[in-house]
Amino acid sequence: MAEYTREAAKVTSIFVYPIKSCRGISVFRAPLSSTGFRWDRQWLVVNSKGRAYTQRLEPKLALVEVELPNEAFSDGWVPNNSSYMVIRAPGMDPLKVSLSKPSATADGVSVWEWSGSAFDEGDGASKWFSRYLGKPSRLVRFNEASETRNVDPNYAPGYKVMFSDQYPFLLASQGSLEALNKLLKEPIPINRFRPNILVDGCEPFAEDLWKEIRIQKLTFNGVKLCSRCKVPTINQETAIANSEPTETLKKFRSDKVLRKKPQGTKVYFGQNMVCSDSQIPGKGKMITVGDPVYVLKAFSSAADAEA
Repeated sequence: MAEYTREAAKVTSIFVYPIKSCRGISVFRAPLSSTGFRWDRQWLVVNSKGRAYTQRLEPKLALVEVELPNEAFSDGWVPNNSSYMVIRAPGMDPLKVSLSKPSATADGVSVWEWSGSAFDEGDGASKWFSRYLGKPSRLVRFNEASETRNVDPNYAPGYKVMFSDQYPFLLASQGSLEALNKLLKEPIPINRFRPNILVDGCEPFAEDLWKEIRIQKLTFNGVKLCSRCKVPTINQETAIANSEPTETLKKFRSDKVLRKKPQGTKVYFGQNMVCSDSQIPGKGKMITVGDPVYVLKAFSSAADAEA
């Protein structure tokens, strides 16, 4: 493993996804919390049994737009009774959800390996999502006061998330997207991969090798290459899926090619990350578009990185 300090790239976009599987918000700066960016995957749409809906089963979620107040991304901002998240979707009137914590709770909420209780955003939100998806639905909010969802301790012991799939942050590079797009008949935007941090200025897939990086004064660790599911095949503007980019990724970003695992079936795009500094209480933990990215430690090859 190489150790050095050099500016490898710059942050070009920051994305926060307040409701799991719905559209993200592109922001100029974002404060960090112990579970990732503040507001990221804090809400979840569930079915009548409390099980998470995601784009894998409900691709229409890709068309749900989420808006938060601009000041929500200021360091230390506290919502008041007139602070709302506004949700929009085709054919639907806007839905306003208070950012003040609701009093009702829903038990038996589950997403992947985790189950527990969550705040219930009420009948209005339930009716809105039930109508939009055409099946019984509720909108719930993670309750940090009573619940903890730990990251896989085999890769990042001591870290936690809300309703993210696995890890607090996903980083990808513009160079990687451009390298992929050169191989596709129809180029795709970065929203197919739903990263939190997009960087530019590095070689394609350089992020595979980033064991430890620094943005501002914050240290991030690459803990696991991101194996991709069905979601990148879903057009985020139409909610229609096809076989790409997965079929092309299989040719050069698969277990077999990248990891030298003949029996492997996964394909990879992006690096899952944790931030050690986010675990320390206190304000002032922000990253901003334009921030330089310094590589402190790097793997010698993608085959050496965790995946």
